[in-house]
Amino acid sequence: MSKTFRPWKIDQTQLLPAAVSDYVPADHLAHFVVALVRESLDLSEIVGAYKSALGQPPFDPRLMTALLLYAYCSGLYSSRRIAKACVERVDFMMIVAHDGPDFRTIADFRKRHLTALANLFLQVLKLAQKAGLAKLGHVALDGTKIKANASKHKAMSYERMKAREAELQAEVDGWLAAAEAADADEDKLHGASRRGDETPDWIADKQKRLAKIREAKQALEEEAAAVAAAKAEAERAAEEKRQAENRKRSAPRPSPPSNEPAPKAQRNFTDPDSRVLLTKDGFIQGYNAQAAVDGAAQIIVAHGLTQSMSDCPQLVPLVDQAIANFGRKPREVSADAGYCSEANLAALAERKVEAYVATGRAKRPAEVTRRIGGALTQKMRQKLKRAGHRSRYRLRKQIVEPVFGQIKQARGFRQFLLRGLHAVKAEWALICTAHNITKLAKAS
Repeated sequence: MSKTFRPWKIDQTQLLPAAVSDYVPADHLAHFVVALVRESLDLSEIVGAYKSALGQPPFDPRLMTALLLYAYCSGLYSSRRIAKACVERVDFMMIVAHDGPDFRTIADFRKRHLTALANLFLQVLKLAQKAGLAKLGHVALDGTKIKANASKHKAMSYERMKAREAELQAEVDGWLAAAEAADADEDKLHGASRRGDETPDWIADKQKRLAKIREAKQALEEEAAAVAAAKAEAERAAEEKRQAENRKRSAPRPSPPSNEPAPKAQRNFTDPDSRVLLTKDGFIQGYNAQAAVDGAAQIIVAHGLTQSMSDCPQLVPLVDQAIANFGRKPREVSADAGYCSEANLAALAERKVEAYVATGRAKRPAEVTRRIGGALTQKMRQKLKRAGHRSRYRLRKQIVEPVFGQIKQARGFRQFLLRGLHAVKAEWALICTAHNITKLAKAS
């Protein structure tokens, strides 16, 4: 007796066509995102940008917004991959209702409305607050380094720029002189009315490269001049303070700051706003993304992004942003040693926020007994040591670090697609918005 199998009805047509909403289960994330966009989010800033009645009607902004938000929640960030999913995946087919935009339309929509899309973060955060997912009890802060859409090998130091500029200038001058001599010989051979005086492409390319290097070099010089001016002003103020206090021993007068950039100062030709940052896996060309996460349901309550390697200057802006978003302050804030400074601890004390900030470890055993840091740092060290394994600081690991794991590992966001500080900040806001949407969907 042969085995009986379930019929494979691949060629059978359906009597009644299925609705696109039937493609995915009712509790699917795609349904939640569509309902969120259609019923809860205010898209007037995006819709208001469409005023002209000329031309072919554009895609519905609600459709495009839902498509982008769901794509970010699903770990798809490239416009080409999103467009491909619209014809291959039933969850995306349901959102676009079998009328998916091409990749260029998706990319242009994101680029045109990038700021408005980033502003959706606050709206989603308010919804999470109403749902009881964000209570500002314990807020943990941390930063993560994310690659920029640029290679670190496309950067050049100022010292190398000067040397390469001289080399290229001499090379181009030699080629131009050779080209002029060749033109003169050809004029004698073929006559002055014959063509042949165009600059070859290989010279033009070198000239473009030289122009780019000069542009980057000028930008570095302008940055160095601004830093030198600020340093000179700080030294002038310090000198006036020393003179006012009538110190007995006069400090040696510092040498005037140089307007020339440091020899190792680098600038990237692909994304000049990105910086070379050190991570546990080595150096990357990227940005330092920041997040403040609420302990109730791992909701991101504030976000930021900086070019700097240091996390320390980001603590106060993150806390203030969380206060502005909720209208009240968090009860507790925890952060690792990268955020520890006397100024930060004083700022948290001034805002009457209970702080749990790591003070760092001594690199050598002999330094353990040495008093490191100011009065507030020493007080924080004793506070964390006194609590031991019951310290509230231990909550930081289980609150903020899993969020970065979900963003980078579960949803695969390890490199920004956009370039430039303003665009990358907005892209990070979109990533944080998508994270909060996934948390909101699980709680609904």
